[in-house]
Amino acid sequence: MAHVVMYSTMVCPYCQMAERLLRSKGVETIEKIMIDREPGKREEMMSRTGRRTVPQIYIDGRHVGGFDELSALDRQGGLAPLLAA
Repeated sequence: MAHVVMYSTMVCPYCQMAERLLRSKGVETIEKIMIDREPGKREEMMSRTGRRTVPQIYIDGRHVGGFDELSALDRQGGLAPLLAA
């Protein structure tokens, strides 16, 4: 199973939806980087992704984007192969 990293906050509904979608695809472990709890992680996320919003999701080091991109990737049939790699 792929290594999934998600920049997140405690109160983000899109983060929760992304987590549910990933778990429904068999992902058991999501490395969460809580930008509201860890000083400096928001800046790290912004410099890595060029984005300010959460979630920001990486699958095996590849930036997938946020929930909308993750959901679109799933609808296009591209999520399962990424997770299986």
